[in-house]
Parts: sequence; structure tokens; C-alpha cells
Amino acid sequence: MAIRVDGIESEDELRKAQAAAQAQGTSITNYNEWAQILQEFQDNGIESTGSYAGDKALMQEIQATMEQYAEQIQEQEKIQQNAPKNKETEKVQEATATDKDQTIKANVANATSSAIMADYMKYYHMLM
Repeated sequence: MAIRVDGIESEDELRKAQAAAQAQGTSITNYNEWAQILQEFQDNGIESTGSYAGDKALMQEIQATMEQYAEQIQEQEKIQQNAPKNKETEKVQEATATDKDQTIKANVANATSSAIMADYMKYYHMLM
């Protein structure tokens, strides 16, 4: 004979209830499946509903949501892979890369000319 238990919110509480039921010669309905659900809830920080039916429904809802999310990600990846590359986007990316290179070159040139000017002024003042 199996018993139904409500108000269980952790795997530890479920084990204690199962031990008490076994002491009476019975067991908790769907104990193994419920224990697995509670373990997954604990691992992922999800609160139990306190009943097997509620926890099972919540687990199914979470799984369905995760499957939908995975399908959406796959669809987005397919769209991105199949989308033709926009020539304007490529031109902007090339221009940006060129601008970055020019900025680096300008910074090096400015630093070099500043060092040369500083040395020139130093020697000029020494000669005067």
C-alpha cells in the first residue's frame, strides 16, 4: 500500500517521510521520481510546491520552457547563418578597422614628435 504525502519541500523531508511510511509497512507514492525532482530543484535553486503533483507539474513546465528556449536559439542561429552578408556592414567594419589603425599611427607620430620637440627645446636652452 502506498501513501500520499503533501507538505514535503526538500529531499531530506521526503526521505524521512519514506522511512516513516516504511516503518508502517507502506511507501510514498512515486517516491523515486519525486526524490529526483526535489534533487534537481535543490541543485537549481527552485522551491518545491510541497506536493508530488505540484512538483511534477512545475518540472514539466520548466522542461517545456527550456525546450522552447533551445528551439528559439536554434532558429536564431539558422537565420544568422542563412542571412546574406550586408555589403554596407562590411564597408563600415573595414572603415572602422582602418580608423583604428590610423588612430594608433597618429598617436605614435604625436608621441614621437613630442619627444623630438622636447629634446630640441632641451638642447636649444642648453646652447643659449
